[in-house]
Amino acid sequence: MQSISELVERALAQINAAATPAALDQVRVQYLGKAGELTSQLKSLGSLPAEERKAFGQSVNAAKAQLEEALNERKSVVGQGAKPASAMLDVTLPGRRRLAGRPHPMTVTAETMKRILMGLGFTYEDFPDIETEYFNFDALNTPPWHPARDMHDTFYITPTDGEHRLQTEAELMRTHTTAFQGRVMRARNGQVPIRAMTTGRCYRKDDIDASHFPIFQQLDVFAVGTNLTMSDLRWTLTELAKGLFGGEAKLRFRPSYFPFTTPSAEVDVSCIICKQKGCSLCSRTGWIEVLGSGMMRPEVLKMGGLDPAKHQGFAFGIGVDRITMLRHQINDIRHLYQNEEAFLRQF
Repeated sequence: MQSISELVERALAQINAAATPAALDQVRVQYLGKAGELTSQLKSLGSLPAEERKAFGQSVNAAKAQLEEALNERKSVVGQGAKPASAMLDVTLPGRRRLAGRPHPMTVTAETMKRILMGLGFTYEDFPDIETEYFNFDALNTPPWHPARDMHDTFYITPTDGEHRLQTEAELMRTHTTAFQGRVMRARNGQVPIRAMTTGRCYRKDDIDASHFPIFQQLDVFAVGTNLTMSDLRWTLTELAKGLFGGEAKLRFRPSYFPFTTPSAEVDVSCIICKQKGCSLCSRTGWIEVLGSGMMRPEVLKMGGLDPAKHQGFAFGIGVDRITMLRHQINDIRHLYQNEEAFLRQF
């Protein structure tokens, strides 16, 4: 017992004298390490009479706890005193400049499209990313058997049993901003003309590669009135293309199919890099596909509360990511979402 008391006194003196973390660690190893002096005391426990072992073991454990507490206290003091002299403020040094923030290139592209369309009389309306299955599919004439409704394509929020949804009115992460059309038409209570647009994030279960990402941004536009034709759609898209790519931009319409428009058309823009001479970006064709469009189906107008016998409408959807990549010649969509500082500094 006396040797333990002397050992503790000696260790405490060395702990208080330690001026650096390294010196303090040496004291710890000397007394509490695997071959330390206090640890060695426990090894002699077996040589003591049985009636003395309990008291001796308790004394060693108490000494160990006392030294550990002293080491921790001294460690905090030594750590505070080890601050480098450079921590002092030198007011003669030049200040540390912080880089100014800039809008993301996709934000700039979306705002440019919105500004062009507002100049053509369209109003902007915003909607949440979470949508009901009705407005995302049913109100857009998407049949129940359509593969876009399957769980391997769409992020459903509604609980499932593994294969089937447990609620009839399912909620999901919208797969396209086109879902806003039914909400806008119902909110207008049959009043026309309507010229509306929205933009935002959409979600689909795509494999990630240079041209696909589970999240993408889309701009959707539609107009409803009387005597609207494909000529009105073409004029609107031409003005939008010229505002985005310059006055020399040309458009080409190709027949296509969408559940919510008829007739439908894929729209190509003349290559902004080679000026239709042929390059790798346009696959030597001179044209680049940019959006889908068409005249609104009667079923869509009817589900929006409008009379298809009196009203006509056109609609189109365009990927903000796609247009951003074209305008800035970005070859990988992942750059737009990975938030790499080196990439964003270019803008």
